[in-house]
Amino acid sequence: MQDDHLSNVRFAQLNLDPRLLANLQTLGFDRCTPIQAKSLPLALAGRDVAGQAQTGTGKTAAFLLAILDRLLKSTAKGEPGAPRSLILAPTRELVVQIHKDAEELARNTGLKIAVVYGGTGYEPQRQELSAGVDILIGTPGRLIDYLKQKVYTLRHIEVVVLDEADRMFDLGFISDIRFMLRRMPPATQRSNHLFSATLSHRVMELAYEHMNSPTRITVEAEQLTADRVRQSLIHVANDEKLKMLVGLMQHHAPNRTLVFVNTKRTAEHVEDTLRANKFEASTLSGDVPQPKRLKLLEQFKSGELPVVVATDVAARGLHIDGVTHVINYDLPQDPEDYVHRIGRTARAGAEGDAISLCCETWVYSLPDIERYLGARIPVMTGIDDIMPKDFVSAPRRPRDPNRAPRRGGNNGGGRQRARR
Repeated sequence: MQDDHLSNVRFAQLNLDPRLLANLQTLGFDRCTPIQAKSLPLALAGRDVAGQAQTGTGKTAAFLLAILDRLLKSTAKGEPGAPRSLILAPTRELVVQIHKDAEELARNTGLKIAVVYGGTGYEPQRQELSAGVDILIGTPGRLIDYLKQKVYTLRHIEVVVLDEADRMFDLGFISDIRFMLRRMPPATQRSNHLFSATLSHRVMELAYEHMNSPTRITVEAEQLTADRVRQSLIHVANDEKLKMLVGLMQHHAPNRTLVFVNTKRTAEHVEDTLRANKFEASTLSGDVPQPKRLKLLEQFKSGELPVVVATDVAARGLHIDGVTHVINYDLPQDPEDYVHRIGRTARAGAEGDAISLCCETWVYSLPDIERYLGARIPVMTGIDDIMPKDFVSAPRRPRDPNRAPRRGGNNGGGRQRARR
């Protein structure tokens, strides 16, 4: 793997606790990514940071190192039910990944780390939290549940991180975030860090309201789109999309592929069609129970499951190395979601392919996506050779008559974006 995606700043140049430097060396990390090189010196000096960065650019390690270094050098001591740092993230998958990274970076430091999220483990999470932790990582819903029960207090928070703040807005969590921030020490008495894919007006308003004169850090959009993603576009009729998808799978013999769709019902039909054509695939959407979601992701990471069909609930927060292909079966409605989707491949200097199927239904999204990218997506040639000669059609699953209609259109519990 090449490493020219890294900066010239080495972790050893930073005033990090020796235990953290040892863990970084063990993990094979020597040089900072651009977002780490820009944000870490400020954060380690006690400055608040509002950073534009996506998942996959190294932002998680940036804020984790800042937290760990601060807590290790602080004279304050943790108390039962009184975490010293809080990391808020919008999705269960993301908090699980942050927790995993935190455990690796905090090895041999003696700091206790807990993760809290809905859908599973209510009582074990409650007991671990009440016993006392230094760093608490979680989604807003269950964190507020435990907070209102007085399982823990936020009065001793020294460092708070809001990860993917723009996604917090999309999922309607901002009132919950403000509820929690108001129960912490004043912004001037703690370190505050915010990371978002875009530093929009609403995100910066949140930053100025609840942070202490944050320094704004921006990684340019062209840096956020992985340089090694080979993007391509296929214009295809609606009734030919499934055949084209199967043909792409046969043509590329995918090892680890993410197929993105816009609705859960489409995801189910795509999964059934892939299975009918002898491709092992499973669906990841907002309705999948948490234990099954975690098992599915572990199978995907291990290579046991080669294809995951996902709605945009999975577009952010997935840190899975070795994804070879991202296929947009449906073009996303929002240009930013396109960048998040294709960012699941070509991570950390690797290479990957992102192929988008452009049909009659979703073609209206293409001009906005290309305008956001600042470039045209190359149209794939030779597609006649890709169409399969032996395609098996799968029937659509019947609708569940007991299933209540979902509010919102992103299968992640958030608002529906308007069609432009």
